[in-house]
Amino acid sequence: MTMKHVRLELARDHEFPGGSSERGYEFVAPLSEDGHLLLDDWRRMRSRCKVRRFWPGEKDEIGLLVHRKGGWAFDYDPNSTQDDEPGFKFDTHRFVPGEYLSIWEHDGAMRTFRILWVRDLD
Repeated sequence: MTMKHVRLELARDHEFPGGSSERGYEFVAPLSEDGHLLLDDWRRMRSRCKVRRFWPGEKDEIGLLVHRKGGWAFDYDPNSTQDDEPGFKFDTHRFVPGEYLSIWEHDGAMRTFRILWVRDLD
């Protein structure tokens, strides 16, 4: 198991027909060789599994990758679930460059992101 650093960028949508490299996430997580999140390894390393959400005109949000009964999410305030951003089917998704995935952002919108890169952290 290797800890990975993953960068997601907003994929094309009605607002951004070309996508946006200025909008996205970077996070750290334990991934299998084929790119799946490793729950048992995450349990041992959860304090290292940080996320940064970046969006122009907004302060970067810093939080953690968490796993709860409903699945994986980005959590920016451990005292509230109102700010959580669940990943759509993160438990079965492969985190490999070029793949697309969706996140329910805390403004209520589901947005699609493209995995730009996955790099070894350790």
